[in-house]
Amino acid sequence: MNEKLQKIRDDAIEQIKAAKGMDSLNDIRVKILGKKGEITSIMKGMKDIPKEERPAFGQMVNTARQEIEAALEETKQKIAAAAREAQLKREIIDVTLPAKKPALGHRHPNSIALEEVERIFVGMGYEVVDGPEIEKDYYNFEALNIPANHPAKDEQDTFYITKDLLLRTQTSGTQVHVMENQSLPIRMIAPGRVFRADELDATHSPNFHQIEGLVIDKNITFADLKGTLAEFARQLFGPDTKVKFRPHHFPFTEPSAEVDVTCFKCHGKGCRVCKGEGWIEILGCGMVHPHVLEMSGIDPNEYQGFAFGVGLERIAMLKYEIDDMHNMYENDIRFLKQF
Repeated sequence: MNEKLQKIRDDAIEQIKAAKGMDSLNDIRVKILGKKGEITSIMKGMKDIPKEERPAFGQMVNTARQEIEAALEETKQKIAAAAREAQLKREIIDVTLPAKKPALGHRHPNSIALEEVERIFVGMGYEVVDGPEIEKDYYNFEALNIPANHPAKDEQDTFYITKDLLLRTQTSGTQVHVMENQSLPIRMIAPGRVFRADELDATHSPNFHQIEGLVIDKNITFADLKGTLAEFARQLFGPDTKVKFRPHHFPFTEPSAEVDVTCFKCHGKGCRVCKGEGWIEILGCGMVHPHVLEMSGIDPNEYQGFAFGVGLERIAMLKYEIDDMHNMYENDIRFLKQF
C-alpha cells in the first residue's frame, strides 16, 4: 500500500509539472484528489490495513495530499503568471501614439439658428413662449380672423384629429393664448413645430418650424414694427443689412407686409443665393387686426400691436446656404458634421 501511495504521489507531481494550462491542471486535480480520485481510493482501502498501522499510514496519505496540493498551487501560479505576461504582450499600448478622438454630438443647424434668433429677441426684451402642437381649431384659425369659410384655410390645409382638434399650422395660436391670459403689455416670440399638408420639395415639408412674434402695448405703430425687424435683420445677417417692406395680405394683420433683406452674400449686387435680385424674402408681418384684439378681450382703441412670422428652416437655409431643407431631417452625418 505504501509503494502504491508513493507511486501515485510521484506520478501526480510529474503530471502537474508538465501541465500546460489551467484546464489540464484541473483535470489532474480531479483525477488525484477528487471524490473518485486515486487518493480517495487509497483512503477507502485503509480498512484492509492492520489497526495498529493505520495512524502511520493515514499520516503518509495526508503528507502526500499536501505535497500534491502544494505542487498544484505552485504550477497554477506559474501558469497564471505566464498567461498574464502573454496578455500584456498581446495588449501592449504605445503611449506615444495620438489618442482616438471621441465622436461627440453637436447642435443641429436648426437649433443653432433658433438659439441665435432667441438671443436677438431676448436682448430686445422679448419672452420666449411655448405652445401646444395639438391645437383647437378656434385658436389656430377663428381667433386669428380666419372663420370656417375663409379661403386662407385652404392655403393651410392641415391634419385634423377631430372636428375641433388639429395639428397646428402656425404658432400664432400661442399668441392668442398669451393675449387671453397674460397681463399687458406683451412682448413675446413663439417658436415651435407646425404641420401642413404640403407637397415635399426642396423648400416645403409637412413638418417644419416657425418663429412668430407679437407686441401689444399702447401707441404701437408700423414704425415700431419696421424698426424692430430692421434691427433683427442687422443682428442676424450683418450690420449692413437693409430691409424692404412689400404690401401683402394676412387675415390677422392690417396693414400687412412681406419683408425682404439685402442679400447677405452679395450685399445687394445679385448672386446665386438671391437669384440675381439682390433681395431675399424672409418673413411676413403686420399690425394686429383690431378684430383679433377684440376676440382676445383687448380694447383696440387703447392698445395696438404688431406680429411677424418666419420659418426657422428658411433662416437656417439662408444663413448656411442649404439648397434642400430635407437635408436637415435625414440625419446624414456627412451633412450635419459641417455645423
